[in-house]
Amino acid sequence: MRIISGKYKGKRIAAPKKLPVRPTTDMAKEALFNILNNSYYFEKISVLDLFSGTGNISFEFASRGTDQIIAVDTDFGCVKFIDKTAKELHFNITAIKSNAFAYLEKAAQKTDIIFADPPYDMLLSEFDKIPELVFKNQLLQEDGLLIIEHSKHMTLSSSPYFSGQRKYGGSVFSFFENISEN
Repeated sequence: MRIISGKYKGKRIAAPKKLPVRPTTDMAKEALFNILNNSYYFEKISVLDLFSGTGNISFEFASRGTDQIIAVDTDFGCVKFIDKTAKELHFNITAIKSNAFAYLEKAAQKTDIIFADPPYDMLLSEFDKIPELVFKNQLLQEDGLLIIEHSKHMTLSSSPYFSGQRKYGGSVFSFFENISEN
């Protein structure tokens, strides 16, 4: 994986092969950050990265100046790798070993962006549970955004918080926001 922009632009990060992950492709990640770049000052936001895997998305935010990042994953190896890499690159990323759903149930801190990249083979009902928990527990700041990466063979548009999607190859980014606040 490669950091696309920011302080560590072009830096390659080699994750251990044994991690149970499917990192977001560089093409999809670059397109996503081009969208976000038009709406956010990365230095002024906080990010929650769920199902963080290798930390690919967290590292990209950190390289662009985001200083408040929480990365959550159930796999100890992933959490250990994110923590080690964040320390090496002097990124302020807090890596937490937790089930993403359990984390959303108990989280008290609001963030500007929540990014979730669950396993593509997860059930649709579990995908739908992510925006449900985020908005029920009011985990986004006023102009906050939830982004869920998923397979092009799934649609998440039935959520009342769904605000759009973008497709990149076999991946889709679905966007959710509190429409009633806007």
